[in-house]
Amino acid sequence: MFAHLLLDWRRRRLLRKAPPGPMREYLDRPLPRPGSEWRTVEFLALDLETTGLDYRKDAILSVGHVTLRGGRIELASADHRVVSIVGAIPEASAVIHQITDDQAALGEDLALVLGDLLGVLAGKVLIAHHAHVETSFIGRACRKVYGVGLLVPVVDTQVLAQRQFERRQIAYKGSDVRLHALGERYNLPRYAAHNALYDALSAAELFLAQAASLSDGRALPLRDLLA
Repeated sequence: MFAHLLLDWRRRRLLRKAPPGPMREYLDRPLPRPGSEWRTVEFLALDLETTGLDYRKDAILSVGHVTLRGGRIELASADHRVVSIVGAIPEASAVIHQITDDQAALGEDLALVLGDLLGVLAGKVLIAHHAHVETSFIGRACRKVYGVGLLVPVVDTQVLAQRQFERRQIAYKGSDVRLHALGERYNLPRYAAHNALYDALSAAELFLAQAASLSDGRALPLRDLLA
């Protein structure tokens, strides 16, 4: 309860600082209550492809996301956007995500993509695998565009997997908690790796499998899933 009150206080504080537009509209929506049963909460599974892993100097190349509502993935909500960047894409990065300089040159402005993202994220919980990447890059982008960072409750499917392994006293290594390794563990569909939309969909499916395992048919409060 205290954590939620603190988070809501931070939301209202940032709301007073935010300029008119997408960020103010985002912060004007109340955050989901941690005590809510998870199926009553709306989620947004998100993945980014970037030029590297350092949010302080690397850039967002693409954004993929899909909404979960009522414990189901809404495929009609799926969205994938390529972001324009200044300069060439590092070769080592391009080999992984297959986004070329030509594609990035035709991409959309980051501020436009970010504004649309905040519009669909408002009032939802963010789902991501190894969520530090998504929250740090989006947070930096928000500070650059709006002057305030991103405040959002987060479910990290990697953290959930680590908790489950530790709870069951199962030894694991880093490769065991990668997104596609965990998908195989739950017999989930396999998609092409390092596409922002496909990875967002994989994270959404993994989350549903993890939530079903944790709840075991019982009511499961959101707080038990948050990072």
